[in-house]
Amino acid sequence: MQMTDMMKLRGVMAGKGITQEKLAEIIGIDRTTLIRKMKNDGLQFTVEEVQKIASALTLTAQEVLDIFFTTKVA
Repeated sequence: MQMTDMMKLRGVMAGKGITQEKLAEIIGIDRTTLIRKMKNDGLQFTVEEVQKIASALTLTAQEVLDIFFTTKVA
């Protein structure tokens, strides 16, 4: 199952000084919606939202893969 590595995403956000509120504003969704999506391991992020997050955080292609397309093994 493909999941978002929320620890990595939060780490990049913190490193760049971008809060959940600011990121939600940048990608055009309500802050509470972003928080809900983040609590759900990012399973509900749309492709457009991933693209906007990647742009806002200036992620490399490898970082996008590492954060948004990680495979979680039970």
